[in-house]
Amino acid sequence: MRFLLLIFIVIPIVEMWLLIQVGGLIGALPTIALVMLTAVIGLALLRRQGFSTLMRGRAKMESGEIPAMEMIEALVLAVSGAMLLTPGFFTDALGFAGLLPLSRHWLVNRLVSRMDIVDGYYQASHSHRQTHSLHGSAFDPTKSESGPSNGKETLEGEYRRED
Repeated sequence: MRFLLLIFIVIPIVEMWLLIQVGGLIGALPTIALVMLTAVIGLALLRRQGFSTLMRGRAKMESGEIPAMEMIEALVLAVSGAMLLTPGFFTDALGFAGLLPLSRHWLVNRLVSRMDIVDGYYQASHSHRQTHSLHGSAFDPTKSESGPSNGKETLEGEYRRED
């Protein structure tokens, strides 16, 4: 919690300092134009990278795989896009880092290395239960150990709405 509070205090201060420094060097109007230009370029890059990630995810789904990596990449892309829309040079730099494929793949691999998929759910901490890989058929229900013996009861039935 303190980390988030620190982020919400430090990042705006860094942004203001950078904007003042750049504005002092090149002037106020060029600084504003530069901030707007980075937002436009970032949105174009976000659109292109987002479409690419979407197409890779659809291809995986059509081949019967779960697009877990693509889903995490989409989350990184969304956060990066929000950072690019936030006025300032520091958040623009972070946003561009999340949009560039090389740095995004590095970040996603670091995030995935800290995750375990346990019984089909993401868990940040390591567990002694069965752990699956993100690649291949990690969510194949025929390979799962869940069933009647897991203590949960499944109710089956039909539903019809009558107005």
